[in-house]
Amino acid sequence: QVQLVESGGGLVQAGGSLRLSCTASGRTFSSWSMGWFRQAPGKERELTAAISWSGDSIYYVDSVKGRFTISRDNAKNTVYLQMNSLKPEDTAVYYCARRAPYTNYLGPYVNWGQGTQVTVSS
Repeated sequence: QVQLVESGGGLVQAGGSLRLSCTASGRTFSSWSMGWFRQAPGKERELTAAISWSGDSIYYVDSVKGRFTISRDNAKNTVYLQMNSLKPEDTAVYYCARRAPYTNYLGPYVNWGQGTQVTVSS
């Protein structure tokens, strides 16, 4: 059974940084493509960043390009989202998710973590 556990959220001032982590159970993490989503109050959940199983293919939504970096450490079964130059509009619950095999960054995503809150104050 796949379990994804996010950590690293919190309250930060605008311009600050946070690093989110998502640790997965399962012996085949290195073959999983992963994504980070976020959902702000009153808005739909959006794909924020995605990384292929090899790390060779990466996607970012336009609003975070140049500020966020997705990475992975297969030895630790963990995917990261480094968030710099945070803005109040980055405030959301952030979720990591495992993508179905043989799909592109759009998914579908088949396993989800419980989410971690990121709040950016102005």
